[in-house]
Amino acid sequence: MALPTYKRILLKLSGEVLMGRQQFGIDPEFVTELAGEVKSAKDSGLEICLVIGGGNIFRGMAGAAKGMDRAQADYMGMLATVMNALAMQNALEQLGVPTRVQSAIEMDKVCEPVIRRRAERHLEKGRVVIFAAGVGAPYFTTDSGAALRAAEMRCDALLKGTSVDGVYDSDPKTNPGAKRYDTVDYDTVLAGNLKVMDASAVALCRDNRIPIVVFSIREQGNLARVLAGHGTQTIVQEEG
Repeated sequence: MALPTYKRILLKLSGEVLMGRQQFGIDPEFVTELAGEVKSAKDSGLEICLVIGGGNIFRGMAGAAKGMDRAQADYMGMLATVMNALAMQNALEQLGVPTRVQSAIEMDKVCEPVIRRRAERHLEKGRVVIFAAGVGAPYFTTDSGAALRAAEMRCDALLKGTSVDGVYDSDPKTNPGAKRYDTVDYDTVLAGNLKVMDASAVALCRDNRIPIVVFSIREQGNLARVLAGHGTQTIVQEEG
């Protein structure tokens, strides 16, 4: 399915993707492969924002489930996203892609604070902007952070690169007969709890009419194929 022509996108990657072939942490070789995918997309003329989760290092909800204070655990998860952002920045800049990291938790020794106008200027100058630390507050996921930044930066679409090739009506890992949607509307995703993103992120995209494109980032070259309309993906958008 051919996608509309986008000028500016936000690419959301799960932290687990950065593990590559490892069980934990950051696989530098795979991060370099991902950076190559982002570079190819940027070279096509796109302005690109990035948000990366932190689940490969620490997941706040998992920590809370084991008895940690939820707010404290979430802050630890936010710091994990900063580590991932710096790793991706390093990989992109080694490929010659100018990149800036902006964090919702200020840490001026390693990155900039989130300043919308400055981020817009970076994009206009051809830089990739990586937004880290979610929304800067506990009880919100990096999905919500991605939706917020996509709205704030007036992105044409939010692309979510995951380990599956779209949105299914049930878990394809446990149900071989699960049906994949080519397109689905926001309300169906919310009513069916289809696990595209958390509900607040989907609702924010719906309210701001930002389509969500879900695809597998683990297949080499798939981001470029999806942007060209040749890859397998699901588009979450308004009916009609």
